[in-house]
Formats: sequence, structure tokens, C-alpha cells
Amino acid sequence: MGVLNVTPDSFSDGGRWLNSGTAIAHGMEMHSRGADIVDVGGESTRPGAERVSASEELRRVQPVVVALVAAGVPVSIDTMRAEVAEACVSAGACMVNDVSSGLADPQMLPYLSTVAVPVVLMHWRGQSSQMDTLANYADVVLDVVAELQARVDVATACGIVPERIVIDPGLGFAKTPSHNWQLLQHLESLLATGLPLLIGASRKRFLGELLARGDEPRSMNERDDATTAITALMASQDVWGVRVHEPRSSRDAVEVVSAMRGVR
Repeated sequence: MGVLNVTPDSFSDGGRWLNSGTAIAHGMEMHSRGADIVDVGGESTRPGAERVSASEELRRVQPVVVALVAAGVPVSIDTMRAEVAEACVSAGACMVNDVSSGLADPQMLPYLSTVAVPVVLMHWRGQSSQMDTLANYADVVLDVVAELQARVDVATACGIVPERIVIDPGLGFAKTPSHNWQLLQHLESLLATGLPLLIGASRKRFLGELLARGDEPRSMNERDDATTAITALMASQDVWGVRVHEPRSSRDAVEVVSAMRGVR
């Protein structure tokens, strides 16, 4: 899954793809470089980010979704709003990626029960402006699995069939670097749910801190090698997908793991 942030303030590439034409070209390039799905988002979820209006979010993403779909690119819409999800699914988006698992908008899960597209439910405890204060767990692995399962139960109660649900542990969302590593070290607990698992580690702060020299974290654009290493490890453990900024190196990593396992 290729990350396409049509925002001025995303943590890694805020502003680079804010122009619709530039965003469309980049989405097509990511698809050509190995992204099976391009995940288009119009609202930053970096720690501390403030929300934008629904109209502004739609203004950013809708023309990009329409153009990419017309070009034959499979598109996921990254949104916490049912209004935005509905407009983009109507425009041809084939997946909805809700980082709040339906908690931010009570209309999201009921809407998703009326359409046939898959949905990503991510572990989430609150808006970006407060997420860093919510990183308190008795056992981060057990707590994340339990809280995700609770959201899956709500989704299925709304009428969303389990076959359409993908789960995401939400690395970096109300989690410290230690929490992120514990979740990655214990993927078997997430995989035991039997649901497809999406991992979004690309260029995140915990990788920058891992690769720091002294007190200086590794810069954003110098974290792609570490991201590719995460992708290879995820592929070796049968994770369904990864969400990355640079798809080619991750695609190559998946091909290498597949070849080593004797499958394509």
C-alpha cells in the first residue's frame, strides 16, 4: 500500500503532494513502482495534528481519487469521516482505511455496512492532538489485541462481514517506541485473530530513534532502508500488507522473501 498524503502537514512529506496534479502523478508513479493499492489521505494524523473540515478534506482528496481510479489505479481512501468515505467509494475507491476504527465518526461503520469494499480498522485511542498522552498499557500486546477485537465486534454487529475487515495495530498512535517494538515482536497475537494484518511502520519516529546518532534521530528520508527491513520481516510472517512511502524497495523485499520460500 503506497502512502499518498494530500496534506500540508503530514509528518514525512507534508506539502509535497498537496497540489492535485502532483499528487495524481505521484500516485501513478507509486503504482508503477509496485504499490498494489494507493492510500489517499487528506488529513494529517501525525502526533499533535489538528483536524481539518470535512469540506477541506474532500476538496483535497476527491479529484485525486477520481483521476487515479480513471487511470486504473486501485485506491484506498484514508479517512475518519463517513461523508468522505462515501464520496470516494462512489468515485471508485476500493477500500476504506479508517485509523479510528469508526470511533471518530459514529456514522462510519453503519455506512460501511452498506457497501462491499474492505475496511481497515486501526487501533486508536484518541485524536492526534492528544495521542501522546494516551500511551498507557498494562500489557501493550494484550491490550491492543483486545481493543482491536472490540472494534471488530462492533463492526460485525453493524453488519460488516469479517471477510471485509483488515486490522492494523496502529504503530506510533498512542504508543512509545518500546510499545511499537513489542507489537512487532509479538505479531503472532495479532495474526491469531485470523484477520488480515496491515502494518504501517514507514519512516516513523521509532525508526528514526532506533537509527539515531547521539541525540539526533535519523532524518525522515533516511529511514527507508529500515522500513524495507520491516517489510521483509513482515512478509516472512505472512502479514497481509504494509503501508509505505517508497513502494519499490518494499516490493523487492517481498519478492526476495517469496523466492526464498519457493512461492511467487
